[in-house]
Amino acid sequence: MYGARVSLWVGGSVAVFSCILGIFFGLYASYFRILDQLLMRICDGLIAIPGILLAIALIAALGTSSWNVILALTIVYTPSVARTVRASAMVIREQTYVEAAKVQGFSDFRILWKLILPGVISPLTVQASFIFAQAIISEASLSFLGAGVPAPAASWGNMLQASKQVISKAPWTMIFPGVAVVLCVLSLNLLGDGLRDFMDPRTKGGAKR
Repeated sequence: MYGARVSLWVGGSVAVFSCILGIFFGLYASYFRILDQLLMRICDGLIAIPGILLAIALIAALGTSSWNVILALTIVYTPSVARTVRASAMVIREQTYVEAAKVQGFSDFRILWKLILPGVISPLTVQASFIFAQAIISEASLSFLGAGVPAPAASWGNMLQASKQVISKAPWTMIFPGVAVVLCVLSLNLLGDGLRDFMDPRTKGGAKR
């Protein structure tokens, strides 16, 4: 249970921070052309680097700690959130009610945060559940490689790493945390699929509702 607490805390924190930063960057990139070119090129560069390698490099530079793991994984996942928010916001920006708000003299800040932001919450909620699952896998991978949450914190990744020494005599020490990771990630992915079906009327599940 303690290992679950650490892993879920890291995964949840990464999902929350990635969404907060992704909303900020994605909204402004969708509305201001100069920022769009700059921010999207930065996002493209970060996405081009394999996520686990980028996280290891950042942790090697910052040092191993729980917060540094969260920071590194947040940097890894924020670009994908920003691109999702930007794509949704650019569609909403062309809607009639947004154009009417511009004509009425609404400030850019009010248009972004009062009119456009609510429209990107649905796809963002779905993506957040997938990032939560991916962050748990990434944390377990980093801890298994010795670059994650430092011992003696009992995360699932640390349990898997420690079980290497006794796997021939006590294989259950690797099986149980491994199964826990699989079940948790599977549950979050199913949650994401369910949210997508519920929020998107174009999907089969959403159409039935």
